[in-house]
Amino acid sequence: MINKKRYIRLFLLPLFCGGSVFISSQMFAADSADPTVGVTDSTSTNAPSSAPNHSASSPKLKSQNMTINLINRLVERGVLSPEDARELIQQAENDAAEARAEAPKTETEPDQATNDTVRVPYVPEIVKAQIRDEIKDDVMEQARLEHWVAPDALPAWVSHMVVKGDIRVRYEDIFFPKGNDTSGVFPNFNAINTGPPFDTTGVSFSPQRDVDQDRTEVRLRARIGAEIDMENNFTAGLRLATGSDDQPVSANQSLGAANGGQGGNFSKYAVWLDRAFLKYELGGLPTENLEISVGRFDNPFFTTSPIMWANEMGFDGLALQGRKEIIKGVTPFFNAGAFPVFDTELNFSSDRPQKFPSEDKWLYAGQIGIDWKINKDFSFKGAGAFYDFENVAGKLSSPFVPLTDQDQGNTDDTRPAFAQYGNTYMNLRDITPTAANDFGTIDQWQYFGLATPFQDVVFDGRVDYSHFEPFIISFNAGFIDNVAFDQSRLDAMAVNNRGPAQSGGALGPYVGGDIAWFTGIKLGNIALQKRWDWNLGLNYRYVESDAVIDGFCDPDFGGGGTNLKGYTITAALAIEPNVFFTLNWMSSDQVAGPTLKEDIFWFDVNGKF
Repeated sequence: MINKKRYIRLFLLPLFCGGSVFISSQMFAADSADPTVGVTDSTSTNAPSSAPNHSASSPKLKSQNMTINLINRLVERGVLSPEDARELIQQAENDAAEARAEAPKTETEPDQATNDTVRVPYVPEIVKAQIRDEIKDDVMEQARLEHWVAPDALPAWVSHMVVKGDIRVRYEDIFFPKGNDTSGVFPNFNAINTGPPFDTTGVSFSPQRDVDQDRTEVRLRARIGAEIDMENNFTAGLRLATGSDDQPVSANQSLGAANGGQGGNFSKYAVWLDRAFLKYELGGLPTENLEISVGRFDNPFFTTSPIMWANEMGFDGLALQGRKEIIKGVTPFFNAGAFPVFDTELNFSSDRPQKFPSEDKWLYAGQIGIDWKINKDFSFKGAGAFYDFENVAGKLSSPFVPLTDQDQGNTDDTRPAFAQYGNTYMNLRDITPTAANDFGTIDQWQYFGLATPFQDVVFDGRVDYSHFEPFIISFNAGFIDNVAFDQSRLDAMAVNNRGPAQSGGALGPYVGGDIAWFTGIKLGNIALQKRWDWNLGLNYRYVESDAVIDGFCDPDFGGGGTNLKGYTITAALAIEPNVFFTLNWMSSDQVAGPTLKEDIFWFDVNGKF
């Protein structure tokens, strides 16, 4: 509780120290049990020299001294008890006596006041300051301990802000079993598309991914953010995160890695804007809510696996979400949105006065589902979604002759700005054979785009068995079909994901596909809320080459991307409510094409706040 005596003493200090105050030692002689007891001073014309007992019906005593009247009112209203008032006045009387002893005497000042009355005609500034500082320190310490007032109080909006963050340190081993194809058949298309174009005449290997040399990494992920209640149903959110670069699927920073232009030799690492959004909500209940988000925010869609969207994916644009319980335990929901994927550079092409048309890319998506509490032990959540990617497929340029690797084709911007591995690619530039390029034998500067459009139909579902709660058994599954998949287009245009070359040197048949599925089980204390909580998980996935866009899905399994199948084993253990360990083992293999197997082990130390 608030120490009222200290608070009132601080409040009254200016009154006591501002001039002459007359304090009577008789002012609390009345019965302390009487709530209407009066406080008098020697300057009051209607107060006796001693205060007799008054009953509840006795008239209130009044004084010409404002301080005494204020104390009377505080006693009357129950803010200050008579005992506390007496103590307060006694402390003030003692302070006055000390001040009088220290002050120089004047001819008009008597050595001692009469009738037990203390007269303080002057309080030196040094004494005022000393009393003021002492009281302020006492009150501020009480305020700090009891949280009822804050010195240098922060703006009111700070109390509406919730700060959250996490730090993860990972030790990771990457193993490549024997037998992988090392003949140079795994181009790194992302390295080509984010750098100078590649000369396809065969004078050198294209950038290649690692398929045979084991690697060890220590990785760091740090994130900190805040959500701010802006009142009237509005919320703002911000989050910063680490990352080796600005790619969308992971905030991991490999410690000591210098290949990305940062790090190495204990250099500092970059921090990126990971979330920035405004949100408006109506309802705000688990069973009823409608919200609109704009900016960059968490994935608004329900998902049970990372085969469509990486766990750390952020979405740019606008999202609309809603849910409403229609009968007890049955809550339908929907999610929808429009998201810019890529915006054409303002000065594209940069090396000519006339600019090329825009090749802006968008994602339009919608999802409907149901959250169903079947009974006290079983619950189900499932949803179907449709993701329509506009303009993500590559387009063949108008015929032209690039004389250097700086010359641009009018469809160069259709190449993906970020990619992992697995998708099928096509040439973007229609390079005309002329004498300038020795009729196609030199200077074939090429970029690559996705060889198929993407329109994904996705189903996700999860069943939870909670009879032994907080111990839970959770089953989850997902299925994806790219309904825009065009086999004939891929047969004609694909430059990778092909089978062995045919006789005469002709390209082998396209061997990719458009289907993906996932199934898994997880059991234990899923949320890891207290010490020694644990959980175990096992899942299996099968993701064909062009089922999803490889640049947005899981960045860990098989090195990240599509055209992968295999299993993952996970384990987690909390050693404190906010600190836990995780272990993962992932074993992957190519679905189609040349042999490529990869095993990954990691050990994480996680802390959250």
